[in-house]
Amino acid sequence: MTRRIIQFGTSRFLQAHVDLFVHEARCSGEDIGPITVVKTSPAPDRIGRIAAFKRGLPYPVRIRGVAAGKLVDETIEVASVDSAFDAQHEWPAVIRCFAHEAEIAVSNSGDSGFECWGDDSAHNYASNTPPRSFPAKLLALLLARHRETGRPLIFLPTELVTGNGRRLAQIVSNIAEESRQSDAFRDWLARSVIFADTLVDRIVSEPIDPVGAVAEPYALWAIRKGGFGEPIRHPAVRMVDDLAPFERLKLHILNLGHTVLADVWMKERRAADETVRAILGDAAVSKTLAAIYEEEVVPAFTLHEMGDEAQDYVAATWERFRNPFLEHRLADIHQNHDVKLRRRVADLLDWVRRREPSFAAPRLTAMLLGRSRKGQNDDMSKQLADEE
Repeated sequence: MTRRIIQFGTSRFLQAHVDLFVHEARCSGEDIGPITVVKTSPAPDRIGRIAAFKRGLPYPVRIRGVAAGKLVDETIEVASVDSAFDAQHEWPAVIRCFAHEAEIAVSNSGDSGFECWGDDSAHNYASNTPPRSFPAKLLALLLARHRETGRPLIFLPTELVTGNGRRLAQIVSNIAEESRQSDAFRDWLARSVIFADTLVDRIVSEPIDPVGAVAEPYALWAIRKGGFGEPIRHPAVRMVDDLAPFERLKLHILNLGHTVLADVWMKERRAADETVRAILGDAAVSKTLAAIYEEEVVPAFTLHEMGDEAQDYVAATWERFRNPFLEHRLADIHQNHDVKLRRRVADLLDWVRRREPSFAAPRLTAMLLGRSRKGQNDDMSKQLADEE
């Protein structure tokens, strides 16, 4: 008997995060895994990857960067995946694995993974064909598990969505209601399937074909406690009562730093292919970001009794930004810049000023005001163009 994990998604992130953690836990003697990988999308761009997974052979994850001031460059042969299925063509096998073998499920279904299709509720869930959306596929699998074994399940989504477990649970529950599933199934779903909220933090910079990945040393998988034991013991896995502090640290330090650098890059009209590491080679830019962290960001966290955690995360962030192996282009980071400014900068100031209304953050405030004026000018230019 194994503690099999069924993993929905073939992404390089999962390869260098969940799959790697399970491999390392197994090597240390933990009773966890192995993993069955399921390709959920009908898109043809992962055919080579799923074929490689099917061979069940170890694949390389190369860890490259800086950790505790030391250069890291090592390759780990990950051997936690022993089987794989393409849901589009092997749906009965996916059902069998999910219903009879899996104890834990993991997903990383991409930015649109939680989206539903209009025909989800009309799907014949007793058929041997998968529904179109990922949540509907999950409902079909849960129906089979309830019908065939009724065993409990822990589901650990890793999608970058706040409250990802609760949100996915609600979506599946809604489809079950709309498709008129039985009260017995819906009671079992609410009682026996735990959708845990999780937060993941690791930059996985590039794939290794046909399967494998390159990742930074820093890694975190925070899982909110709630009615289940620790699913995996690993130094990067933390069982926590509340994910909000971890979300704040990532959003308002790592992500905010990226947005500050992208703002400087755009305003100064710097080289189109400039990277995070390259721009920090400019002493003036590095000094500006350091001042923002030291004088505006860390004090904001200190007002919420998180000063020590923020200092540690800033130190780790500097190492991540200066990773000599990572080419993180500012042009990519600058995409959807206004939305990122609101989420990463404006929300930080709202958070701290609810605690201390007079909190001064002159550099961040000026960045927001400059963007606001530009937005007003853009709106005016568009209005004049429309009128012409």
